[in-house]
Amino acid sequence: MIGHLQCVVLDCPEPLALAGFYRSLLGGEVNRPDPRWVLDDDWATLHTGSGMVLAFQRVPEYRPPRWPDPAFPQQFHLDIDVADVDRAHEQVVALGAASLDPGDLDPGETLDWRVYADPAGHPFCLVRG
Repeated sequence: MIGHLQCVVLDCPEPLALAGFYRSLLGGEVNRPDPRWVLDDDWATLHTGSGMVLAFQRVPEYRPPRWPDPAFPQQFHLDIDVADVDRAHEQVVALGAASLDPGDLDPGETLDWRVYADPAGHPFCLVRG
């Protein structure tokens, strides 16, 4: 095991409004203080009663999915909580993930999160826990 699912992130035009929709659907608390995230106009969270966290990320010029039209695909990504982003990087690349981070890191530079695509092209992030 490399990490733990931290949250599922949905792209949207209005993060707080969509978090409210899912709160009405699933229950829970919108934007509960949590040291893992900075809450702002571009990011909202919903902590559900089951312990699952949904996050909502503003995307400029958002184009909603049109099921099942592949020209307008489903839009979400997984955040995976890991103890060591650099070590997990090596592990997920060995499993077939592709780094989507622009360029290489400077020597000695460490990031708190990095972006990848799974073998089918779905994005996910490794996030320092």
